[in-house]
Amino acid sequence: MPPMKPFLTYPEQLRKLRERGCVIADENHALQILAQVNYYRLSAYLLPFKNGDETYRAGTTFQRVYQIYEFDRRLRLILFAALEEVEIFLRAKLSFYHAQKYGAGGYWDARNFNARHRHQVFIEHLKKEIAKHKAVPFVAHHLEKYGGEFPLWVAVEIFTFGMLSRFYADMPLCDQQKFAKETFNATPSVLESWLRCGATLRNICAHYGRLYFQLFSVIPAAIVVADNAKRRLWAMMLCLRRLYPDEAKWHRQILPAIESVVIEYADDIDLRHLGFPENWTNLLRR
Repeated sequence: MPPMKPFLTYPEQLRKLRERGCVIADENHALQILAQVNYYRLSAYLLPFKNGDETYRAGTTFQRVYQIYEFDRRLRLILFAALEEVEIFLRAKLSFYHAQKYGAGGYWDARNFNARHRHQVFIEHLKKEIAKHKAVPFVAHHLEKYGGEFPLWVAVEIFTFGMLSRFYADMPLCDQQKFAKETFNATPSVLESWLRCGATLRNICAHYGRLYFQLFSVIPAAIVVADNAKRRLWAMMLCLRRLYPDEAKWHRQILPAIESVVIEYADDIDLRHLGFPENWTNLLRR
């Protein structure tokens, strides 16, 4: 194994960037950014500018890379806010549907799920979330007053997006079909794919991950994009558009915010690195 990389002071980090071809016009500002952001995090935004020998293309500037970083951060906040609404919507809809059909505690019965469902694993995940949130008032209340018995509409409030996605995927096929059609006008397999993509995007946003020049591990079903965009943010955004529950709010708030941040950073970003087509605003209006 190669040795661990040595520690570098901030001036040494700048020197390393310069040696690789990154132009640094304002050294003091660059040092301040490195102290605030972390060299390793910022260096990921240099990936589009890399040559094969670890040097950077001529004209690559520190300031542009930082602007791309800021664009990514701002866009991530917008998408995370939209994903929050999707997640809350899913909690409400899934818990209502399942509890109405199987009862408040029907989720404890493995017979109310399909053959793929790993019930013990699901219960263990739920218990871990309960233990993690035991100091939260509504969790503490149900632990103390009801002996840890949580109606589904309460338990679902501590489900992660991933647990929501898995919960849907594990419902009986007849329930998947009815829920997918009535809630998202989708088929069961398509909605399962969209929820998996939503969980992936949500986790990246929640942990301040990079969206720019990112190749995602999942591809949403029934989303028509160019081959070079299937694993880029564009495909994920089209998926988010399908999942977002409020049509009017999407047009009034979410889309204008996306358009605004793209316009603000237009001189520094390259939309091809996100997989965006030229008519992306029109496509997100549909």
